[in-house]
Amino acid sequence: MSASHEALWSIGEFAERAGATVKSVRFYSDRGLLPEAFRSGGGHRRYGPEALERLRLIRSLRALDLSLPEVRRVLEDEDAAGRVLEEAVASRLRELGSELKTLRWREAALRLVQECPAAERAGRLRLLGAVSTPPSTASLARFWRVWLPPRMPARATAAFLEVAVPQLPDEPAPAQVLAFAGLHAMTTAPCPEGRQPQPEVHRVAGAHGAAALYAGLAEAYEIAGPQLRRARNPYPGEALDAYVAAYASAYGSQDTREFRRLLAARLATGPRLDRYWELTAVVLTLPDGRPEPTPGSADDWLRAALERDNAQAA
Repeated sequence: MSASHEALWSIGEFAERAGATVKSVRFYSDRGLLPEAFRSGGGHRRYGPEALERLRLIRSLRALDLSLPEVRRVLEDEDAAGRVLEEAVASRLRELGSELKTLRWREAALRLVQECPAAERAGRLRLLGAVSTPPSTASLARFWRVWLPPRMPARATAAFLEVAVPQLPDEPAPAQVLAFAGLHAMTTAPCPEGRQPQPEVHRVAGAHGAAALYAGLAEAYEIAGPQLRRARNPYPGEALDAYVAAYASAYGSQDTREFRRLLAARLATGPRLDRYWELTAVVLTLPDGRPEPTPGSADDWLRAALERDNAQAA
């Protein structure tokens, strides 16, 4: 054997030096990830020092949970190895984030079942069993798409869904899991009469008018938000003016004293989604935290402000 061949190791020697098993060395060699330097006359594999570094890199990449195709891309594209590795690691981090969120939701769900009275366990299991993991808000978005007027502009619909569909916490408390399961059950249950009752203003304003209405309401809710966070009692002011202006525009009217009285009467007889917003507030609120404002709680606050304004005027 030549001097150069004397520096090579058999597969067993190589595996021992690398702290690996012969099986794993053969596995990576058979897949072309770990090239052998030489084969003896009897067909036995021989590996050199460069293969040792290569195997260490492969094992480091696999320890990061990169797939074999991702490892191959890093090894074979030397010029773009940094970019390829960065993309592969970023992809795996996204996957792990989703997996961790799933595990945290499952843990909170298990605690919810563990801590509830025995008589309630069957009902809670049915409620929780209907929710996918990781949880999805798709059923809530579908619910609101049916609620909104047909042919409402896509941009306006997307803006409304952004505030109406709650962002789910990555590390939920059991109460938040229960509240979301309730939202899922509510939004997937069939409507008693086949379709959700629509507010009168949807019919009056039409699709484009409703888009302007919800944009105006969103502005009013945003103005009212700080007052809700401070737990201030409802009162007439800038938020109420924006609220009334949104409805006046939808009804093709002016913000007059008479219109405010008519609006209060119309809102009092319209369909309500109080339970949806109550559950949404639980989903959004941190454990032991003050309830986060929702479009529903802001709307309640503004309706009360409207009633107070009308009473003062009378």
